Amino acid sequence: MTRTLRVGLVGCGLVGRKRAKALGRHSLVAVADANAARAKELASAHPGATVFADWRRLVQCEEVDCVVVSTTHDSLAAVTMAAVKAGKHVLVEKPGARAPKELVPVMAAAKRARVIVQVGFNHRFHPALRKARELIDAGGLGELMYVRGRYGHGGRPGYDKEWRANKKVSGGGELLDQGAHLIDLSRWFLGEFSMVEGFVHTYFWKMKVEDNGFALLRTKTGRAAWLHASWTEWKNMFSFEIYTKRAKIEITGLGGSYGVEKLTLYKMRPKLGPPDTASWDYPGEDESWRLEFESFARAIETGRRTGAGLADAKAMLDVVSRIYGGKR
Repeated sequence: MTRTLRVGLVGCGLVGRKRAKALGRHSLVAVADANAARAKELASAHPGATVFADWRRLVQCEEVDCVVVSTTHDSLAAVTMAAVKAGKHVLVEKPGARAPKELVPVMAAAKRARVIVQVGFNHRFHPALRKARELIDAGGLGELMYVRGRYGHGGRPGYDKEWRANKKVSGGGELLDQGAHLIDLSRWFLGEFSMVEGFVHTYFWKMKVEDNGFALLRTKTGRAAWLHASWTEWKNMFSFEIYTKRAKIEITGLGGSYGVEKLTLYKMRPKLGPPDTASWDYPGEDESWRLEFESFARAIETGRRTGAGLADAKAMLDVVSRIYGGKR
């Protein structure tokens, strides 16, 4: 069993609160946020947690074993870098940085410091996606061919005034937001992409970043991912389909407004025709945040990371950057 970690949290917004709630038996001992009232409110739910006005003091705090970074995108790399240089292990929210060039020096610093840095691609820890990984790894479904992924929501009043619509803060729009998860999941199943094509456009929201992103990605062996991330999906949806030569795995929903999480396996018969079908429903509370932190804690204890790392974030950012470069 891993030791109990003393966690420092930088960024106390919606995702920060989810991260704090998902610590399990580990202790939140310090928080920092640009909004002092928000930091104090979160700390009040964790007796003994210290509130820091400056996150730089938090990452230097000797009572902190590891740092969770859940800030806006413009601060992710800087906070992670400072924490790494202070010898702290880090769980940083995706996308890890606004662009690949921001992440490269962080990767080098983490290697020198010999600390664990995990990136918050929590979708890898959703039960349906873990079941899909299990089915693929077990063999028997044939060679992987391609995936098709769609992910989106419709925003909310004033969405075009929020920080995600500010390119200097966010680094990009929906392709870098929910699209980052689709790209990471596609790499997780198919491998590295050598060919990247795509298109981003702003159809509805009055903002300088895209509200829709489209990608066609291919590996050297021809495996393909066809992806669409949208902020004009008026009914929240998640759909990820994995095709092999003998089966199709269909994952829909993520819980909450996205609908009940479900995996359906369509296994082809020798003579084709209607497939044999099996399904698994996961109606419970979203446990991906807790499972991801547990994997981070185990990595600290054992030195073996099972979640996404900085190299995974860099590969995702490389894909996004190439698509953005194609438009701009």
